[in-house]
This record gives sequence, structure tokens and C-alpha cells, in this order.
Amino acid sequence: MAPRSARPTLPQLLALVAVVIPGPGGAQVSIHPKEAFLPRGASMWVNCSSSCSKSHNLGLETQWPKVELDHGHNWKLFELSDIEEDSNPLCFENCGPTQSSASATIILYSFPERVELDPLPAWQPVGKNLTLRCMVDGGTPRNQLSVKLLRGEEVLHQESVDVDSMNPKEITTTVLASRDDHGANFSCRTELDLRPQGLALFPNVSMVRQLRTFDLPVTILKLDTPDLLEVGTVQKVMCSLGGLFPASEAQITLELGGHTLTSKSTNHRDLVSATALVTAELEGTQQLRCVLELADQILEAERNLSIYNFSAPVLTLSQKEVSEGSQVTVKCEVHGGAQVVWLSGAPPRPPSSKTQFTLNASAKDNKKRFFCSAALKVAGQVLLKNQTLELHVLYGPRLDEVDCLGNWTWPERSQQTLKCQAWGNPSPKLTCSRKTDGAPLPTGEVKSVTREMNGTYVCHAVSSHGNVTRDVFLIVLYHQPNSWVIILVVTMLATVLLVGGPTIYLYNRQRKIRIYKLQRAQEEAMKLKAPPH
Repeated sequence: MAPRSARPTLPQLLALVAVVIPGPGGAQVSIHPKEAFLPRGASMWVNCSSSCSKSHNLGLETQWPKVELDHGHNWKLFELSDIEEDSNPLCFENCGPTQSSASATIILYSFPERVELDPLPAWQPVGKNLTLRCMVDGGTPRNQLSVKLLRGEEVLHQESVDVDSMNPKEITTTVLASRDDHGANFSCRTELDLRPQGLALFPNVSMVRQLRTFDLPVTILKLDTPDLLEVGTVQKVMCSLGGLFPASEAQITLELGGHTLTSKSTNHRDLVSATALVTAELEGTQQLRCVLELADQILEAERNLSIYNFSAPVLTLSQKEVSEGSQVTVKCEVHGGAQVVWLSGAPPRPPSSKTQFTLNASAKDNKKRFFCSAALKVAGQVLLKNQTLELHVLYGPRLDEVDCLGNWTWPERSQQTLKCQAWGNPSPKLTCSRKTDGAPLPTGEVKSVTREMNGTYVCHAVSSHGNVTRDVFLIVLYHQPNSWVIILVVTMLATVLLVGGPTIYLYNRQRKIRIYKLQRAQEEAMKLKAPPH
């Protein structure tokens, strides 16, 4: 409230009276102050004075309580109190037969009794118009009173209040709500500007209202879970929704069969999700429900879960380990409405709860796997479960040509691996030794071939179910260094002997004949030269 007007002292009033008294020739009444600006309910002093030398009946006319504080020859000082409205007090007098008067103007100011911003919606959808309403009751003078609607300190709307002060004034404006408005403060503020009257600017602010906005996408909740659950299993289910705001204030829950599941909720930016573990206990159909609450909106998603009981087929062998030639019965059966749809080795037949067949076990059946497949139809879907068993057949050793060759021809000094493998169940022990001296022949190892390895070997495979032997012939190819030179010389000598032998013989014989004839001729000549006796 503005302070009360300062009351003038008596000397001031006397000086004022002297100023307003005119000189001879005219008489008048004056009032001071001529204009006053006061807060409602205030008090003030009013001075009435006259220039009449024979003034009488000087007085003050007003509707407000008044008290005469002092008076003089041609002046009076009054106090007015409890002034509630603008008014015009009147000073009057009778100067002889003439009556004169003077009036003043009293203008009151008051602050609004009520500045109230209407409550905001609990939640405001993003993208929708929000109407702000502010009610202003009281406040004068209205032509100097203005109203502002604020978002924080941002002025959204401003207007003057220039209507009758006796009637409340409603100020409205519309804003388009956005995500940025979430948590924003809105208020209404009045400003009474009395600065032209030498006072100040007097604000009055309503209670601050905080807005909460929300945004829900047009998409539906995503419920991520299989339609089928098997009794005794634990399945993770998840419900999520993206594009909503504010995700941090969304509540999301999961229910199964009307019971709320213990779930873990997370939110990140504009995505919210909930995960829970579902334990399938009872066979039947149960409803999985996801509920998301944000603002005054509720989104739901539902899915029926079919909980089934499906045991794996029971696959049995009359004997899991048999000797070759024995009979084995293979049987597969199921329970709970399932059917055997396939059993490996069995002849084709319509699905049934049990099927079987018998086989004569042979060596080729060793480690044979039998496969049984069962089917169960649940909620329009066909489920399969399988079972396998392995048969072990005991049989004697085998040394086949494919696994152990009978003839090997290797160059000397070459690197070779002799592959000779015996088959059987149990696995037989294999040894190979040379017939002549019992020297072993390592199998399955890389060796440098020597000529000493040449020979015939006997490979012997033995197990608790029999034994078998097989001859292996190993030929080593080798030659002497420079043997071709010797062969060539021998061949040439033989050729020479065969071709040149007779010629040499005839040559030598003729040479000997010539020598003999020469010797006889020489002897005859010597006889002719010898003297007679």
C-alpha cells in the first residue's frame, strides 16, 4: 500500500492561505490540495480558505468523515478519513450576499484483491492448444493497470485492464503445448503503474502453476513373447513402446492370468520397456497383458499364451549292445496326446502313440543311430520332439582289401606310409611280420624304404570276437651304382667274342702255317749249302 499523504504543518498552511488570498477588488474560495492521489481507505488534510474580508460560514462538503483540526480568520483545516472512492470535496463560503466554492479531486488507487491463474490440466497433450485464464478482481485505477500471462519470465500475452473496477476481469491467451513445456511454470502478473503520479510500479503475481505435457505415439504396445510355453520352462517376456514422452514418468506392468508379474522397467530417451520371467506351471490358455499408463492415458496389449505339456518320445532298444546276428527290437512311444510320426528303420505307417520293429544286427549296424520323432498339435501349431539312441554291435576283426592292400611296390629310399587297418568291435589288435624271419612291418608310419624291407608279410588282427590274417607282399625296387657301364662292356665283349672269334682263329692258324713253311724252306736251304762228307 502507498503511504498516507503527509499532513502540512500549521505555519505551512498559514503561508498557503496568505498566498491564495487575493488583493482588494475580489473575493474567492480556494481548496488545497487541488488534487490528491491516495490509497483506498486513507486519510488526508484539506484546507479551505477565503479572500473575503467578511467571510462567514466557511466550510467543507464531503461524504467522508471529517474533523476540523484548526481554523483562522479566513481559513479552516479539516481531516478526512476512511476515503473509499474517488470524490470531489467542496470548500464553500458566504461573502455577503455572494456564495462561492472550490472543489478538489481525490483519486484513489488500490492493488488487485485477486490475481489468480486458473488451474492447468493435470496433463496437457503435446500439439494441442492450451488456454490460459487469469482472473483479476479489483485494482484501481484500471487505466493504469495491466496484466501479463507468463511462461517463466517469457511474456505470452499482455493487455490493459480498462473496465469497471467493480467487475472482475478475465484475461485469456492460447499456446500450443510442446515437449519443451513439460515442467514449465506459468503465472499471471498485474502491474499498477503509478510512476506518472510520482510513485512506483507495483506488481502482483498469481500463484505459479506448473504444466506437465505428454506425447503418445500412434503405434501400439509391442508385446514380445512366444505364443506357446511348455510346462516347467521359464520364458522371458518383454513389452515396450517407443516415441512417447516423458518416458521417465510412464508406468508399465505385465500381468499373466490376472496376476501382476515381477518385472523390471527401464526407460531411455523416448523408449520404455518392461521385462519379466514367466514360469509355465499349469497346462492351458492364459492371458498375458501389458498395461502402460502415462498422464491420464492407458494403453493395453494382450496375447493368449498356450501352455502345453509335451514329453519327449521314449525310444528304447531291447539291447543296446549285441553280438552280430542277434535280434534287436526298436520301440518308440509317446504320451499326452502326442503321436509318433517317424521312426528310422521302421516301415511307413500312420502316426500312432507307439511303433516298433525288429532287425538282425550286423556289423554295418554298429554305431547306428535310431531316430524317433513325435508331434503334438497345440493352438494350431505342430510341435516336434526327437529322441535318438545308438546301437553297438560286437563283431570279429575285418581286414578288407580296401583297408589293407595286399600288394605294395615301393622304390628304395622313398618315403611311404603303409596303411593297413583292421575293423571290428571291440577294436582288434593288428600286427604284421615277415614270414621268413618275423621282422615287423610298422603300419601307419612314414618310413624311408630300404631293400631289406622286401618280402612277404603276414598281418594278423585279433580281438575277443575272433581273429583274421592277410598276406601282404612288399616289393622294393633297387639297382647297383654304374651297373649300366658293366652291362655295356660285357655286352661288347660278348659281341666281339661271338663275331671276331673265328676270324682270329683263322688268322693265327695261317700265320703259324706261314711260319712253319718259312722254317722248312730255311732248313732246306741250309742243307744245300752244307759241304759233302
